[in-house]
Amino acid sequence: MERILSLLPIPTLIRASTVCKLWYSIISSSTFSSSSSSLHPWFFLHGLHNTSSKNHQSFAFDPISNLWFRLPSNASFSNNNTTSAAGFLFTTAPTFSFSPVLSRHISTTSPLHYSRHNPLLGVFYSSHNHSHNHNRPSFIVVGGVRFIGNLVDIEDRLAVEMYNPDLDSWDICPPLPSDFPTGFSSSSLSSALFKGRFYVFGINSSFVSSFDLESHVWSNVQTLRPPGVSFSFLISCKDRLVLAGICNSQAGSSFNLWRIDEKTMEFSEFAIMPQDLLYSLFDSDEDDKFACLKCVGLGDLIYVFNEDYHKRYPACVCEITTTTQQSGGGKCKWRRVPQLPSPVNKFHQVISFCSTVSLHSILRVRGGDAGAEAYV
Repeated sequence: MERILSLLPIPTLIRASTVCKLWYSIISSSTFSSSSSSLHPWFFLHGLHNTSSKNHQSFAFDPISNLWFRLPSNASFSNNNTTSAAGFLFTTAPTFSFSPVLSRHISTTSPLHYSRHNPLLGVFYSSHNHSHNHNRPSFIVVGGVRFIGNLVDIEDRLAVEMYNPDLDSWDICPPLPSDFPTGFSSSSLSSALFKGRFYVFGINSSFVSSFDLESHVWSNVQTLRPPGVSFSFLISCKDRLVLAGICNSQAGSSFNLWRIDEKTMEFSEFAIMPQDLLYSLFDSDEDDKFACLKCVGLGDLIYVFNEDYHKRYPACVCEITTTTQQSGGGKCKWRRVPQLPSPVNKFHQVISFCSTVSLHSILRVRGGDAGAEAYV
């Protein structure tokens, strides 16, 4: 029975857990493992409203069942200093706090040396972690901006800070190379943690540099811009670095994927989003319509979505199904993600990320006062 249940997608397991006490005891057991929970990352959208916390909304998409979940909002991560990385939600000011996705437990660290807004964040597990709990995460915080009164301090090149969970302390490291202008934040940069290096990439500038998590040294800045690219995102997907972005040619605009060789930073195209799928994310022919596209990914999945409200944040997903060195990346399957469940509020800030989830975290959410609801 346990073997059969383990093959079911998470929404089916949630319903199955209500059938009888025996099935619930099997599914809720700490030793039970769902095969679909770790292999197919979910897509999360957290929408924040500037003036009314009642309008905050959180959603999670399960690619196996093709279902959206409406999640209870977490009041601790509902301000403009909220960000996300690797399955965690963070606040970076005035204190640094974090919580695993779908968890109600919030941890607070010692304060950063430099309080900052909208930095890039990476999560890793250090081999030098000597604590009794080897699963305690370490963090790297890069860039962001500081405010003096209500004005951004564009002169301050903020140091990189790395969190040591053994000592509950932040280590100061060299700041981003000077090729990256001061005042850069997560709105103009993307990041990827890959093979012990934290990559920082300029969405519009195409500058790229990587920080070695062991030696604490930045690599030389390079420009990573395939011909015709107007803007792009750098993503860590399982065994590859992927560049994803809008490419302009005489045939028109397209959304392309390139595999990046992390040693040489050379690129090779391996996928193009179908044209009808790309234009289904928009309802206008304005020249700047592509500027609202965002892209996140993890494992073998890459999600592309429109963060404008007027179409209720439409999205599509690309599954990289095989990897071949000859083809430069793999074969891809593209499909549209179902619309978010109504009602969808208007947000002033949208936080998006991918994360693997566990069945037990879903069951914990449903067991609270405000359970998660699933929608087709």
